[in-house]
Amino acid sequence: MTPLHKTLVAIATYNERDNVHRLVEAIRQALPNTDILIIDDGSPDGTGQWCEAQADEHEWFHLIQRGSKQGLGTATIRGMQFAIEHKYALWIAMDADFSHPPEQLPKMVGTIGNLDSPDFDCVIGSRYINGGSVAGWSWSRRFMSRGVNLYARLLLGLKPRDCSGAYRCCRVELLSQLDFSQFLSHGYSFMEEFLWRLKKLNARIAEIPIIFTDREHGASKLNKREAIHSLWILFKLGLQNWLRKN
Repeated sequence: MTPLHKTLVAIATYNERDNVHRLVEAIRQALPNTDILIIDDGSPDGTGQWCEAQADEHEWFHLIQRGSKQGLGTATIRGMQFAIEHKYALWIAMDADFSHPPEQLPKMVGTIGNLDSPDFDCVIGSRYINGGSVAGWSWSRRFMSRGVNLYARLLLGLKPRDCSGAYRCCRVELLSQLDFSQFLSHGYSFMEEFLWRLKKLNARIAEIPIIFTDREHGASKLNKREAIHSLWILFKLGLQNWLRKN
């Protein structure tokens, strides 16, 4: 299959029926000539059924139904693999809950630059650079997020200010150089590990400011057990990073 458009927006979903239909409309308004891929983990609320109907109706809409919860990291990798397999030029990942503003999509694509001679390989929608912010979070959640980012930057030697944010645009040509079998992360530490592996490929990474807004509908998928496991994975990757330096 040769895509009609060069850009793919990939969204992992679980119980996002109240959000996904509005988000798809907002994405197509911001980037009219883009394809959308939903990777659904068997949502019992009917998210997958709504997406099946859209995939039947629109050639720019695609669905991968995985049937059970398998983790954000594996869903993100599946979206990258889809982009590689179908020869897209740009891959964009974003959350399904409107925490990532769709109106920033054109700026993300524009920051990459001319695809024949791109300025950057990856662009992050960042909460933690000038102009970026978070709305709707408690002070404890803000503190935890800042702490995780500092932890990842120190352990993995990452330069971006927002290493855990999932709003990203990357050149598919660069993604095709990754060996996905090497990834240790299946959950939320995937975002930091992904940047670390891009760094090893000498990727040029930029950040643009976004206002991250906490979800209005549905429930957060992050729990304490997953958070602790993600910190452990980052520690293991940090050991690899520093041992190879010495």
